Amino acid sequence: MVRSEIISKLSDKIHRKIKKSELEKIFDIVISTIVEGIKNQKATEIRQFGRFAQKKIKEKINARNPRTGERIHAKEKISIAFKMSEELKNRINSKEGSIN
Repeated sequence: MVRSEIISKLSDKIHRKIKKSELEKIFDIVISTIVEGIKNQKATEIRQFGRFAQKKIKEKINARNPRTGERIHAKEKISIAFKMSEELKNRINSKEGSIN
């Protein structure tokens, strides 16, 4: 699902009481808040959904380029880790499949 589909679903769920342009601003604020929290090394948790956190990937001296097989030095980098909540896990794995 892409950004525009999410905003359209939100608009349909709230019966178009809020304009799509306002929903886009709200969506942007939520995403930027999550990104800013991760950037500042703070875990961001959305209850009943999951937790976003910063994860450091160690540097590798003997890493390998998969295309050429050449040995390279891979520097330390930062990635994002997501851990889903128990409720989200149960909803995804339920037989009914309703995630509303």
